[in-house]
Amino acid sequence: MKPAIKTAIASFGMSGQVFHGPFLKTNPGYEVISVLERSKTLSRKLFPQAAIVDDYKKILKNPDIELVIVNTPDRLHFEMAAAALKSGKHVVVEKPLTQKSQEAKQLVQLSREKGKILAVFQNRRWDGDFLTVQKILGEGKLGRLVEFESHYDRYRTQITPGTWKEEGDEYAGVLYNLGSHMVDQAFVLFGKPKAVTAHLKIVRTGGAVSDYYDIRLEYGKFTAILKCSYLVKEPGPRYIIHGEMGSFFKFGIDPQEEMLKAGNLPEGEKWGIESADLWGTLYYSENENSLNEKIETVQGNYHSFYNNVFETVRNGTELMVKPEETIEVLKILEACLLSNREKRTIML
Repeated sequence: MKPAIKTAIASFGMSGQVFHGPFLKTNPGYEVISVLERSKTLSRKLFPQAAIVDDYKKILKNPDIELVIVNTPDRLHFEMAAAALKSGKHVVVEKPLTQKSQEAKQLVQLSREKGKILAVFQNRRWDGDFLTVQKILGEGKLGRLVEFESHYDRYRTQITPGTWKEEGDEYAGVLYNLGSHMVDQAFVLFGKPKAVTAHLKIVRTGGAVSDYYDIRLEYGKFTAILKCSYLVKEPGPRYIIHGEMGSFFKFGIDPQEEMLKAGNLPEGEKWGIESADLWGTLYYSENENSLNEKIETVQGNYHSFYNNVFETVRNGTELMVKPEETIEVLKILEACLLSNREKRTIML
């Protein structure tokens, strides 16, 4: 096997502790040698041999570091990713790549000029439920698609003070947090929509940024509906898909995030397997009989992202999450903001 990629993590908050650290720890293709922590030493648990630094410039100036994970607040992504690329580092950036599509274009151009990869951490492309939806749509079991609906609902009445996700401008709300995942999934499934209509709201008492959205992506013969709210006590289906030949309903969400938050490392053959009681149901007709069939959820695996980044850096394979795709996703998110602001449908 080719040598491990010497890696630095640019912050070690929730994202570093839950999403990046565990996968870098358990992947032999990576060696984390530096972590940016200005006041704590939380990374010691996973990476006891890594140097903890209090200044990002120390990471940029370290010639041994090949890859930088930029998992800082969204508003810092552009500046920090650009600095890492200019320093000759490969870069993985937490979603969204940047807050504005024009900034993303600049980073893509810079990565080409420097001959370094720029990958966006869209881990939810490897949610088991999403992989299952991809499989069903690919097999054509529903026939011609009529309507696609996806939900990412939570129940959080509290407003956590002093967190960057709860304050700021229109880029700080749930649209760029969870919406960047859902729009990316829709883009993977269906490509660029013809039109976008979006409604954003603040539904929690005392909220300062949007915590609700209803997005309609028009694809000509069908509509993709993406919804999220922080005030859903009892969630309905995660996916509702209607086709000319049947419908698919899926409750529950991929278990990997909760497993990681509970402190589990992503190891073992059973990682990412969903319990059978949450498998989706396909309803269809055959010989004039109404039938239903349980569809086993495909095993989720966030490891796929970092496995692919390793293969790209060491062997020149193609990135599975291309930054050019992220530019298009950001354009859709910008259209959502404009649609909500002007209360109209935006043609793309």
